[in-house]
Amino acid sequence: MFGEHLSRNFLLPALAVRVDGSSSELSVRAFSALQRIDEKLCAALGCINRPVSDFAAWKITSVTLSSENAVGGLKSSANQSLLQVEIQNRLALAVLPPNLEISLTDAEESEIKTIQLTPKEWLPITWQESHPEFLRKGIPSGELIQTELPILLPQNAAGYRVRAFYP
Repeated sequence: MFGEHLSRNFLLPALAVRVDGSSSELSVRAFSALQRIDEKLCAALGCINRPVSDFAAWKITSVTLSSENAVGGLKSSANQSLLQVEIQNRLALAVLPPNLEISLTDAEESEIKTIQLTPKEWLPITWQESHPEFLRKGIPSGELIQTELPILLPQNAAGYRVRAFYP
């Protein structure tokens, strides 16, 4: 049990190569050897091949926030906006989807609102339907996900930050 925990939760993510090709040849060989050893151990011990949770696996490649003005001249305290996020699993193994956190800031960069979204809230419905066991199997290696999230912006919102995290 200890060996399974150590290899699955520490060694595999630590040695996993990046899908963008930035990993060294030594890392690629070490990861390949560790995967073979892990497969043999799991075959002998009956391990469950579950995905890891590693926030370092995620690269937010693009984030765009587009504000939409109130319809028909009606003013409200919040503006409907659309946050477009592109996020990628850059590890060479399946990784559990993270939560997303959107921090809205004012002109002085003081945080005025935080929005936290679970994977079921931020992953596109069509993607979830095509990957029905994503919470158990994780998101495949190299998968690039593009999503659009409607959010309400307070009137004094001037900036935003998006980060991936595990609770």
